[in-house]
Amino acid sequence: MSTEIKCPKCGTAFSIDESEYATLLEQVRTKEFDASIQKETDRIKREMQNNIDLALLKVSKENDRAIAEKDANIAKLKAELDGTTKNTALQIEKAVADKEKEIYELTTAIQANKEKYAEEKRMLIAQQKAELDLKDETIAFLKDYKAKLSTKMVGENLEQHCENKFNEMRTLAFPNAEFGKDNDARTGSKGDYIYREFAEDGTEILSIMFEMKNEMETTATKHKNEHFFAELDKDRREKKCEYAILVSMLEQDSELYNTGIVDVSYRYEKMFVIRPQFFIQMISILRSTSVNALKYKQEAEMAKLQNLDVTNFKNHLEDFNDAIKDIDKTIEKLLLIKTNLLKTEKHLTEAQNKLDDLTINSLTKNNPTMKKMFDELSDEQSNQAMLTGTAKN
Repeated sequence: MSTEIKCPKCGTAFSIDESEYATLLEQVRTKEFDASIQKETDRIKREMQNNIDLALLKVSKENDRAIAEKDANIAKLKAELDGTTKNTALQIEKAVADKEKEIYELTTAIQANKEKYAEEKRMLIAQQKAELDLKDETIAFLKDYKAKLSTKMVGENLEQHCENKFNEMRTLAFPNAEFGKDNDARTGSKGDYIYREFAEDGTEILSIMFEMKNEMETTATKHKNEHFFAELDKDRREKKCEYAILVSMLEQDSELYNTGIVDVSYRYEKMFVIRPQFFIQMISILRSTSVNALKYKQEAEMAKLQNLDVTNFKNHLEDFNDAIKDIDKTIEKLLLIKTNLLKTEKHLTEAQNKLDDLTINSLTKNNPTMKKMFDELSDEQSNQAMLTGTAKN
C-alpha cells in the first residue's frame, strides 16, 4: 500500500510505500523530539542560569552583609584595642612614673642614710679615739703614780681621785647629793663611799654604794674583781643602797673590764664594775634614769602611805569594834545587874510590907510574957523622954 505525500515547498505530490512512509515519519518525529528536547534543555538551562544568578546574587548579598558585619566587628575590635592600648599605655606610664618616684625616694633615702652613717661613723670613730686616748692617758697616769706609791697609798689615791672628781662636779651636776665615806661599821663591814640624793618631798632619787679597788703592778697576788662582789652586795643591802658600783683598776689586761662599764647584775642585783674614768659618767647615767623614775617612786610611796593609812584605819576600826563589843558586854552585864536589882527591890518591898505588918501587937498576941516585957520597955522609954524634955526646959 502506498501513501501520497505532497511537498510543502513545491506542492508536488508523490507516493511512497509504507516502509518509506514509516522511515520518513520516524525522521520527522526524531527531529521534532530533538527540537523539543533542545527547547526544554534551553529552558532548563535558562532557569538554571537564573537560579544560579539568583543564588549568586543572594550569596553576594549575604557575603556583603557578612563582610559588613565583619568590618563593623573589626572596627569595634580595633576601637577597643586602641582604647585598651591607650589605657595600657597610661597604666604602664603611671607604673613607670611610680617606680621612678620610688627609685628616686629610695636613692635619696640611701644617700641620706649614707651621709648619716658616714657622720655617725665619723663621730663614733672620734668618740672611740677620745675614749682610747683617755684610757691611755689614765693608764699612763696611774702607772706612773703606782710606781711611786705603797700598796696602801694606791688604794687611798684612787679614793681621793674619785672624791676629787665628784667635788669638781658637785655644785654643777649634783647640788643636792650627799657623797662621803661610809664610816658605819656596826654591821661588821663597810664600803668606801655612799652617794645619796633626795627629792624635796623626801623621796630618795638615787643611792649608790661605792667600793674602790686598785693594786700595784709589783703586787705578787693579783686580785680579781669578782672577789669583791659578794662583800659589796652585802654592804649595799645593809646600808639600804639601790645600786652597788666597784670602781676598779684590777685585771688591767681584761678586754671585758677595759670596755669601761660592765653590768654584773646577772650575778648580783644592780651591780656594775667601772674604770675610774667613767666614775662621773656612771653616776650621771644612773641619776638620769632615777630622775625619770622619780614620779613613779613618789606615786608608789603615796600608794604605800595610803595603804598604811587604810591599814591604820582598819586597825583603829577593829579596835573600835572591839570597844563596841566590850561596851555591849558591859551593857548586858548592867542590864543583868539592873534586872537583879529590880528583883532585889521587889524582894525588899515585899519584905518591907511584911515588916510593916509585923507589929508589936502581932508579936505579943497570945504571948502574955512578951506583951508584959514590951509594955515595961515602952513605959521606960516614955519616962526617959519626959526627963529629957524637962532637962531641956
